[in-house]
Amino acid sequence: MIRFVCYLLMAIVSLPVWAETDGHPVTLWRAEGQRNSVYLLGSIHLLREEDHPLPRVIDAAYEDAEVLIMELDMDDLDSVATQQMFTRNGVLQDGTTLRDLMGEELYRRAADAAGAIDVPIEMLAQSEPWLAAVTVEMMMLYRIGFNPILGVEMHMTARAVGDGKPIEGLEGVEEQLGFLDGLSLDAQRDMLIQTLEDSAELAESIDEMIDAWRYGDVDVLEDGLLASIAEHEELNDVLVVKRNLRWAGKIAELLDDSDDYLIIVGALHLVGDQGVPELLARKGVTVLQLRESTSVR
Repeated sequence: MIRFVCYLLMAIVSLPVWAETDGHPVTLWRAEGQRNSVYLLGSIHLLREEDHPLPRVIDAAYEDAEVLIMELDMDDLDSVATQQMFTRNGVLQDGTTLRDLMGEELYRRAADAAGAIDVPIEMLAQSEPWLAAVTVEMMMLYRIGFNPILGVEMHMTARAVGDGKPIEGLEGVEEQLGFLDGLSLDAQRDMLIQTLEDSAELAESIDEMIDAWRYGDVDVLEDGLLASIAEHEELNDVLVVKRNLRWAGKIAELLDDSDDYLIIVGALHLVGDQGVPELLARKGVTVLQLRESTSVR
């Protein structure tokens, strides 16, 4: 099974959604407006060299779109301001420690799991549990060759900047951090423990997840990653379900525009009966899962 720890790398469309028949599916959908198309691309936020090039159908969607929209407005991010926001939201500055927030029993469990994956728990001492979880995820992904520079967002941002295509964001950095920082302490503790314990199996499960993304295998994504986070009710509600509902409303409004859009969000948000394609389909929008042609160009 694809584990909870993979949420950072991604965070089955039902009957109203159709698919083409040639080639293999991709984690990419097209919503059809009266005068335009809105493409919905499921992102992997970090990738490896070996995961490139991306499927050609993604290039076609990019070429067709006049505007790119991502979770964040990637070309306007200020690295210094972003780091300050992380510090303000996630670093403990009143003398409290991670150990205090976890409690002795959970802290010992976290320390044991961290030791098993060679992560020094002491380095997380001043982090709130949610930030500690994100830090561990990033460390483990970097160890096995994943890099945000190679991820879908950074790759497409560099291309759009070079081509002069505008990039917009669905959310702001502080808003996203607020989702995490606003989680209850119980949910944050659960997030950290699950991340530490699942990290031991990350290397064995990661290829399955990447293949599922590349080949549009929504069954694997739904039964593995989506089912895993759905077991954590608060996390799922705050980080997935409510955001999907907000985004679907915004995207539906774009279907009245004349420009074509390419919207890039974590692949987790595009699968399941609460995924954005399904939510749009319920509004009467025609949504088509696209496919990578088997023909050689």
